[in-house]
Amino acid sequence: MTQPLRYAINVTLDGCCSHETGLPPDAESMAFWTDELRRSDTLLYGRVTYELMEGAWRRPASREWPDWMDADEVAFAEVMDPMRKVVASTSLDAVDWNAERIEGDVVEAVERLKKEPGRGISLGGVTLPAALAAEGLIDEYTFVVHPVITGRGPRLLEGVRDQMKLELVERWQFRSGASVQRYRSA
Repeated sequence: MTQPLRYAINVTLDGCCSHETGLPPDAESMAFWTDELRRSDTLLYGRVTYELMEGAWRRPASREWPDWMDADEVAFAEVMDPMRKVVASTSLDAVDWNAERIEGDVVEAVERLKKEPGRGISLGGVTLPAALAAEGLIDEYTFVVHPVITGRGPRLLEGVRDQMKLELVERWQFRSGASVQRYRSA
């Protein structure tokens, strides 16, 4: 039995995945993302996403959350901060924030990670997920599709060359107009 590798990301109608595009987070979307974190015990990121998340969601040394965070963002950070993080990076010498760096072949490391006991692995980012999708390692895809066309930024699963068949598991819409679409590898 392997634990599931779940990829979840915000994406615009034209397939862009930049954290600067889409609708601004609101209470409903932050509650959704907090619940998504709770589905897993491990977070798997590449360097860029790890550094982005650490800069925004790591508890400061003062132990006090920054003033810019509202209650929904604090709830998200409270779940993310103590979680185990696994980072795929060849440019970082070391990581902290409850993190370990993958040594060697990423595909082999993720295959080993999936065999560990746990509730699941939450995968984020753009580049690493595309590489793992191309290898057939992602078990579930969750796309929060924002009703925005941005025309710029990294594209969802760019670089995947072979067709992947997915089965729709569930779909619903936020009050903002963004829709959640969850798929399982077919």
